[in-house]
Amino acid sequence: MHQNQLFNWTRLKLAGWYSGVMGFILCLFGFAIYQVMARAHWYGLDQELEVVSGTLHDALEPNLSQPGAINPAVQALLPSLCVVNTDCTGLQAEELTQTNKQRHILGVVGQEAYYLRFLNPAGEVVAIIGNQPTYTSSQFSSQQTWQTLEDTDGNRYHQVSIPLKTKDSRFWGYMEVGRSLKEFDDHLYTLKWLLLVGLPFALFLVALASWWLAGLAMQPVYQSYNQIQQFTADAAHELRTPLAAIRATVESVLQTPELTEPEARTTLQIVERQNHRLSQLVQDLLLLSRMDMQKFRCKHQPCCINDLISDVIEEFAALAIAEAVSLEAEINQTGSLPELYVSGDEEQLYRLLANLVNNAIQYTGPGGVVKIKLKREEAFAVITVQDTGIGISTADQARIFDRFYRVHSDRSRATGGSGLGLSIAQAITNAHQGMIQVQSEVGKGSSFTVRLPLLTYKHGSLPH
Repeated sequence: MHQNQLFNWTRLKLAGWYSGVMGFILCLFGFAIYQVMARAHWYGLDQELEVVSGTLHDALEPNLSQPGAINPAVQALLPSLCVVNTDCTGLQAEELTQTNKQRHILGVVGQEAYYLRFLNPAGEVVAIIGNQPTYTSSQFSSQQTWQTLEDTDGNRYHQVSIPLKTKDSRFWGYMEVGRSLKEFDDHLYTLKWLLLVGLPFALFLVALASWWLAGLAMQPVYQSYNQIQQFTADAAHELRTPLAAIRATVESVLQTPELTEPEARTTLQIVERQNHRLSQLVQDLLLLSRMDMQKFRCKHQPCCINDLISDVIEEFAALAIAEAVSLEAEINQTGSLPELYVSGDEEQLYRLLANLVNNAIQYTGPGGVVKIKLKREEAFAVITVQDTGIGISTADQARIFDRFYRVHSDRSRATGGSGLGLSIAQAITNAHQGMIQVQSEVGKGSSFTVRLPLLTYKHGSLPH
């Protein structure tokens, strides 16, 4: 297949299409993974900020007294709070000495990624906690609860703004709880690069697998292609032989000035014999072609195998005598039924047996024996055609049912065989849901066994 340009090009196209489709699917899958991971992290971030801001809101509002003013109660609750325009040195050390309750209130806000800002009603910052992003207060908007901001260094932050009220329900100002998106962005950046690097590598592996799978898929097609080529060459060769004989005979007659009646009769007999050979070959090829295309309609009628064997022995008795071969039948009648019936086409089943017996006689030397055995094994009729002929080698047994294949081509041509007999026998067996097998040893003869499903009987009655 590697030396055939047509199949290599077809294999390349199959691999290309498969790689393209799989690459498109992988890209969509990678994009979907990226989007799902981003949305999942973003949703988790929003939930976290909502919990933190809600906890601080509920803890701070009962301690707020004057709008925009940080009173001692708020500073006691948030010891790390740094009021604007005051010295915040030492707040970290003070925070470490607070009670467990205070540390619990601070919660996540005390982490490095979080920050907290308090704004008066005018939007001016009055107090802060944590590492503040380097953007100005002009970015504050009372109309936006959620914001994603970027500082002067290109770092992104996500924050939520919540209005606060004093304990007597007056508007105090705003509280902004924010978190750095550096960890979030780094995670997505890593995921993006993994996808960008992993997808080409995956596509490379897909391309290799596609080339290999395309080769496996093309193998049966290539084998069929070779068989068709071989079949065409063999058929042309078989057709050429009788045509050449007819042509040579006609040319010889045309070059004869005066043709006597015996010579004319001999010429016509030669043409008739070669024409019969051509007709038989064409009919055999047509039968095999119809069976291959499953257009052959097998009749389903009761066929007595015992009678078919008797007819075959009667027909080939003269040929067996001429070849000095003993033709015998051995029928093992078991059970309550004296005869074995199968459902099928009687004419084709007769041809099946005739082909096997004819081959057995032709390949058995003078003094040899050809036996046709019949027995019943469970729901099958088992027919065995056994001879004591020249036998078939193990290598030839693998191809014995191939069309136009001859174990001994010179002997087959001498007897007028075309190499289609066993192929037709196998096709007929398969059409009747049966199985044919061969066992042979060189110099000791051959045995062909056909197993056909028996016709189903009801209450022991014979089919009509």
